[in-house]
Amino acid sequence: MDFYLHQYDSYETYKETQIFYNKKKLQNIWADKTTLTLVKDIVSKEVSNRSFSGICHGSRNGFEQNYLSEDDKFDVFGTDISPTAKQFERSIEWDFHDEKEEWKNKFDFIYSNSLDQGWNPRKALTTWLNQIHQDGVVIIEHTNAHGPQWAGEMDPFGVKPNVMPYVFADWFGHQISTSFESVQKDNKDLKAWLFILKKNVLVVT
Repeated sequence: MDFYLHQYDSYETYKETQIFYNKKKLQNIWADKTTLTLVKDIVSKEVSNRSFSGICHGSRNGFEQNYLSEDDKFDVFGTDISPTAKQFERSIEWDFHDEKEEWKNKFDFIYSNSLDQGWNPRKALTTWLNQIHQDGVVIIEHTNAHGPQWAGEMDPFGVKPNVMPYVFADWFGHQISTSFESVQKDNKDLKAWLFILKKNVLVVT
């Protein structure tokens, strides 16, 4: 099986499930400095700015945005569906599937290692693509641990890393361009693929 998407009986069940596991794993950190340093390098290379604004979606305890924001050139905040987001610096409570008018076409980059937590990953990614400006990038961190064999109630979306480009092509066609870089995570025995998405249209549908 290359792809799996868990089905919930309602949106409320999805939200309650995500908040439950967020609280259970609140002190766990998936992101790592080596991978995030590569994220910074990619953004610096792909976006022709001297400073960069971005969002880390699904950032739980805020490690991602706080590490990136240690670099003065980066101004980053994070989102999480759980109200625990209010406990952490640079975090806001927000469902990353939802659009926010003032975020449209605004940011230099979006980074997430949490697309697997989306009940509707295509909708989430469409929202993220429309949050970057025309020259911005969306960076999706993906590993074998994000695969279909690990998907279920907690992490509803699973796909093999080598299938991800085909999923993006199926969802968006020529509306986006996709490339990737890979790195060995420094906090887990896992290789991470960073899929770099750029949009070829002003509004992705």
